[in-house]
Amino acid sequence: MSSFPLLSLRSAAVATTAAVLLLAAPLVALAQDEADTQPVDTTAAAGGVQPTQYKPDTYPNTTAGELTPGRGFDLVKTQKGSLNISFYGLFRWINQMPGQQTFTDHLGRVRNVKERNDLNWHRSFVWLSGWFWRPEFRYTISLWSLGTTQQSLIFGNLQYRVAPQLNFGVGIGPNMTSRSTQGSWPYWAATDRQMAEEFFRGGFSSGAWISGQALPRLNYIASVNTNLSQLGTTATNDTRDVATSASLIWFPTTGEFGPRGGLGDLEYHEQLATRFGVSACHARESRYAPLDQPPNATQIRLSDGVNPFEAGALANGVTVNTLDYDYVSVDAGAKLKGFSFQGEAYYRKLSNFRATGPLPLATNQDQGFMVQAMQMVVPRTLALYATYGYVNDDFHRFPYEISAGADIYPTKSRVWRLNAHYINIFRCPTGSNFGYYTAGQSGNTVSLGTDILL
Repeated sequence: MSSFPLLSLRSAAVATTAAVLLLAAPLVALAQDEADTQPVDTTAAAGGVQPTQYKPDTYPNTTAGELTPGRGFDLVKTQKGSLNISFYGLFRWINQMPGQQTFTDHLGRVRNVKERNDLNWHRSFVWLSGWFWRPEFRYTISLWSLGTTQQSLIFGNLQYRVAPQLNFGVGIGPNMTSRSTQGSWPYWAATDRQMAEEFFRGGFSSGAWISGQALPRLNYIASVNTNLSQLGTTATNDTRDVATSASLIWFPTTGEFGPRGGLGDLEYHEQLATRFGVSACHARESRYAPLDQPPNATQIRLSDGVNPFEAGALANGVTVNTLDYDYVSVDAGAKLKGFSFQGEAYYRKLSNFRATGPLPLATNQDQGFMVQAMQMVVPRTLALYATYGYVNDDFHRFPYEISAGADIYPTKSRVWRLNAHYINIFRCPTGSNFGYYTAGQSGNTVSLGTDILL
């Protein structure tokens, strides 16, 4: 089976982390410099509107991913601190077809597909954020609720910006895996992730990180997290293992990639904006539950959509207790005059299994990619997009998707969007009530949604 020409993925994660730390080290001496603003955004609206700069009191949205607030509304501003409130909300109809289908997993067992056809207030975020003591000391408290699963959480993070070259953070944050975990949400083509990135990516967990500008137009992030995904896992279930990850992000042409670095060129770049990235992650993952109970770990899926910690997932009568998750991805993007492109390639290896009995494999390796293009056909109002994703897997199931959709921006800005999304999928390898996908589905999905970010 073909794979990327890499050393072990654990070595890649460690090497990437070491590289960004070494790049940052000579720059700590600049810690006393005045913290400057974001680079000039080279976007301009059609019709000659001049490019605008980011507000001086905002910070790069490249660390907290889905946990980073919008611009919001200032409630308090004093010499000792500030308080801002901002919101996100999504209502969506989703229909996965055909209904009442089954799929056969890699061991030949027939399983039911849990298709959805529902209307839901899907996701809510409320952020309370600002600074205290010094403007460089930032805080964010997040109130998160997912109506489809009846889950609600309150959590947060703290960040201290020493200089543009060095930022410290602690709290809930992403493992540095797919591009979509690194701050672009919700400025995506659709209202949730695409198949390949959803299958390969890590999740969000408590941790500590450093980030900053290692060199002009070259940013870094390095993170240590409790596990690959904290959702559903409590401290009483945690092991002594941690997850480590790192990313390097390069903006060679304009030094930026638009608001949040998201997809879509609603802002209309007059100059070609480009973004390239590489990410690596290693985690020793557990099922985080006793053997007589279902696993609490749900982030990882095999390419047939089965949770590897489920009883009998890799061999009948055998349960996996722990495994190594190793990941590498590379991404590239471009924007120019209303057109945008984003591509990402992924490699993931599961290995070092500890199970209750013998397994028929020592490793499980999957590769894949996602490409997506969008065009603003009516400047600042209507965008059309298309996506293709593919997984080349050890089980030779070769899942893929083709999707297309449209975004309407009634206010000619990103704060309010109407979205129509269509997916044709074959042997879906991932699934949850968070996104568009149900494990094992082959068929079509249609969705209509509207969301706001204030």
